[in-house]
Amino acid sequence: MRDPNGPTDHTGSVEIGSAVSLFSGAGGLDLGIEQAGFRTAVAVEWDADAADTMEKNADLCFPALRDVIRADLYPLAAGRDSGVTVQDILRAGGFGRRERPDLLVGGPPCVAFSKSGFWLDWKRDGTDPAASLLQAFTEFLRQAQPRFFMLENVYALTFNNKASRPAFLRLCSEIDDAGYAFGWGVLNAADYGTPQSRPRLFVVGARRDEAVPALPPPTHHGAWERRKRAGGPQPHVTAGEALADLAVAPEAEEVVRGRWGHLLPEIPPGDNYLYFTAKRGHPTPIFEWRSRFWSFLLKLDPNRPSPTVQAQPGPNVGPFHWENRRLRVPELKRLFAFPDDYEFVGRRASVQSQIGNAVPPLLAKQVATAIAAAM
Repeated sequence: MRDPNGPTDHTGSVEIGSAVSLFSGAGGLDLGIEQAGFRTAVAVEWDADAADTMEKNADLCFPALRDVIRADLYPLAAGRDSGVTVQDILRAGGFGRRERPDLLVGGPPCVAFSKSGFWLDWKRDGTDPAASLLQAFTEFLRQAQPRFFMLENVYALTFNNKASRPAFLRLCSEIDDAGYAFGWGVLNAADYGTPQSRPRLFVVGARRDEAVPALPPPTHHGAWERRKRAGGPQPHVTAGEALADLAVAPEAEEVVRGRWGHLLPEIPPGDNYLYFTAKRGHPTPIFEWRSRFWSFLLKLDPNRPSPTVQAQPGPNVGPFHWENRRLRVPELKRLFAFPDDYEFVGRRASVQSQIGNAVPPLLAKQVATAIAAAM
């Protein structure tokens, strides 16, 4: 998580196999599998800043990366002939006609199933066209036939509602039809050493002539939502521990503005807008109980992991620093366990989006290590 001696080679010491990356974003998932010993040969990402970020870090983090293809995979999901094909991607990664990757990884955009979006009728009803991007992954899986795969997504995809349940059942059916045995589970990044409570769905599988990987057991434990204590032998890494030795300059956009920004200094660390409710005993309540989303005016507690960091927070949506300001980019990197010298390309809002959409590399590494063990 920290790089006290400057730039470091962030790849694994022993190369295990080749990988193809879909919906790569800024490379969090790829950085994790590299640290486990896999080598990303080709990545596909439509966002220009995120693709530039992967390319900028290639020398230190992705030494086998031949190309970052900037393409929309929706045509592949929809079964159309236009757009990039599976063979285009494989050729760009240096795979011959009969070669197959050792690992396929990807995190299709999760807007349709995000827990934070279920207040929208069109998301609850399952009418979001982005949902079909899951089919881009399964279609690539069917055609490319890698030895193993790792799919990451929001854990709300497993919810039993009109949007999530049919989509998850369809996903499982398509993986099975592609010829793969698989398992899945919801893993909280904090349980694997990341200083952020970030639950994510992981689906891992193998061709039926291979051993199916087992998801890794937790390495850390601590409270999370209604859970008081569970997990591995080590305590959760706290936000205070992660940021303790980090000295960074102020940023121009770190002041919390908006209609309610002035209230933030009164909120205790770890609390949110509920502090200003009658149920909490506030003498002059401002908000009704549970009238806002939980991250509204949410402040970090230095003694606990950070709550989930969002990609596109509103003006009064946290988590904010306990010093009553927005988190700075180096702090965001620490809370995701990105290396300090990992460089992001783009304006501040774009960088926030790239980091907020990323898979914490430390979590990805441990899942990829479990896949490597199955090999």
